[in-house]
Amino acid sequence: MTELRSVAVTTGEPAGIGPEVSLKAASAVSSPIVLIGDRALLEAEARRLGIDWPLPPRVSIHHVPLRAPVEPGRLDARNADYVLAILRAAHNGAAAGDWSAIVTAPVQKSIIIESGVPFTGHTEFFQALCGVNRVVMMLTSNARADAMKVALATTHLPISKLSESITGELLDEVLATLNQALARDYGLSKPRILVTGLNPHAGENGHMGREEIDTIIPALERARRNGILADGPVPADTAFVPGHWDRYDAVLCMYHDQGLPVLKHVGFAEGVNVTLGLPYIRTSVDHGTALDIAGQGTANESSMISALQLAHFLSQNRETRMA
Repeated sequence: MTELRSVAVTTGEPAGIGPEVSLKAASAVSSPIVLIGDRALLEAEARRLGIDWPLPPRVSIHHVPLRAPVEPGRLDARNADYVLAILRAAHNGAAAGDWSAIVTAPVQKSIIIESGVPFTGHTEFFQALCGVNRVVMMLTSNARADAMKVALATTHLPISKLSESITGELLDEVLATLNQALARDYGLSKPRILVTGLNPHAGENGHMGREEIDTIIPALERARRNGILADGPVPADTAFVPGHWDRYDAVLCMYHDQGLPVLKHVGFAEGVNVTLGLPYIRTSVDHGTALDIAGQGTANESSMISALQLAHFLSQNRETRMA
């Protein structure tokens, strides 16, 4: 049997709960892990949490030095470069095949932007590093294969820009990427995808908007001709009715706040963010830096544990199918 490679964990914004949940989760799972971050910071945090140091042999540290001292809950723009260096280190190792997947703890986008670096999120950052044309953000309610999965056609866009951004080309690429990931990484032979409309009542036959008629329906017809089992568009307010969404392997929503409120209601504590379309597996916690509780030892590590479990599951599936 091939030796299980480590999953790389980026420990996130050092003033937030990222180091805490990373250490707690690494102690809770049995699989090999490499924590990427400042060694002294992680040692101090482990000792504060009562976690044995040195960590067990299955957990290693990839040291990236802090740029400035850290006080829990207080952001420092000088450490924005540290956060980005962690992400680059994770990408370099995963791209080289040293690690089987990347799991990311939360970062504070605002402080990175204030440091002078344009930054919209992990998803777009890794997309740029990998040089891929299309990635898809998908969130799952937990690490189980039958969990609710919600993918997004668009990610961090203002509502005012949605209509012009949802094009036939975009939907063609998103549906193809989502279908490939469900088949290759989740091991589903014929994934079924439910697609929501953009407008209320999915446009009500054009009376509440024409995006469904002009863009979404033609994209679904093309997808079906290409062998993708995609149904819709359906109104978003009925897409998640019990007995409806769970007949599908994933729901594709048109924008961020259309699908994620339902997903987070179902599985906030264990939710996982997955980036589809990268050459490696990347998962993430489904919460922020929680600066208000940083340093108190009370952060819930459930989402990080789920992200680690899902990363191992997906990477093993991908390696099996690509062998």
